[in-house]
Amino acid sequence: MIKRIGILTSGGDAPGMNAAIRAAVLTAAANNIDVIGFHHGFNGLLDNEYQTMLPQHVQHIIQYGGTILKSARCKALYETEGAIKAAKALEELQLDAVIIIGGDGSFRGALSIAEHYNGQIIGVPGTIDNDVDGTDYTIGFATAIDTALDAIDKIRDTADAFERIFLIELMGRHSGYITLSAGIAAGAEQIICPEFAAIKPDNLKDLIIPIQHAQLLRGKSSYIIVVAENSYPAGTTALAEALSEALGIECRACILGHIQRGGRPVGADRILATKLGAYAVEQLIAGAHLVMAGEVNQQLSLYPLAKTGDKTKQIDPYLVRWQQYIASD
Repeated sequence: MIKRIGILTSGGDAPGMNAAIRAAVLTAAANNIDVIGFHHGFNGLLDNEYQTMLPQHVQHIIQYGGTILKSARCKALYETEGAIKAAKALEELQLDAVIIIGGDGSFRGALSIAEHYNGQIIGVPGTIDNDVDGTDYTIGFATAIDTALDAIDKIRDTADAFERIFLIELMGRHSGYITLSAGIAAGAEQIICPEFAAIKPDNLKDLIIPIQHAQLLRGKSSYIIVVAENSYPAGTTALAEALSEALGIECRACILGHIQRGGRPVGADRILATKLGAYAVEQLIAGAHLVMAGEVNQQLSLYPLAKTGDKTKQIDPYLVRWQQYIASD
């Protein structure tokens, strides 16, 4: 019998995390389960930062970005002693289970704790990167796309006014989900992300030739290149400078950065977070352990926590082919 569970948000924050917390707390309350919320991710376990979570604590938070439980990265979990201490904290609080809302790094931390903890552990995918296997979309991804798209549309206005080339860097670490989706939706002329061919500092012809081709067809005009972070060794600003020198046209770099993590979650994220938060509690009651609650083809499902970081999920191959075809035309 599940009588008492813990919940925490870990790693990079994502719009919709509050909606997931709310759904989990309300579902637990409906099943007469007590909830303990840990502050600052796994650090809350190690530092005894927690609070009892009642329905009134999650009232009217579904629309807020960030996370009311706060988040952080926890280096201590990389060491066995840290995992043991975290597991001991869960045992001392008599928690039967714990819900981890976060991404791949958070789930690795959960697996470390599981080696020393007798209770159940379930993950809920909360990351704007959408780079977690076992679910079509992660909480925060849809909002990050809308945020990036709004910025790119505004940059297009000024790019049109000055007939400039803009390189817009988006987040995503080693994943091109945000870059491809926002780039396609914004009508970007080129998209650069890890899944495409790498850019070599000494060979920029793959970028330059399409730009020159576009100039021949339509004359001087705006040109948008959406770039995933870490795609160019020296950085996107250096890439813009290199293109300016090679083309003789002013190229500007615009790095959106952490703005993509903020803001009110869009409807899709609120709904997904509500479903996954509630489903996680229901599956704990049913005995689920070391799995992640996800949604595949609009069906709620469980996926082994240990496999969520295998990177088997791929960005849309059709959009990749279409973008490359258009860029090379």
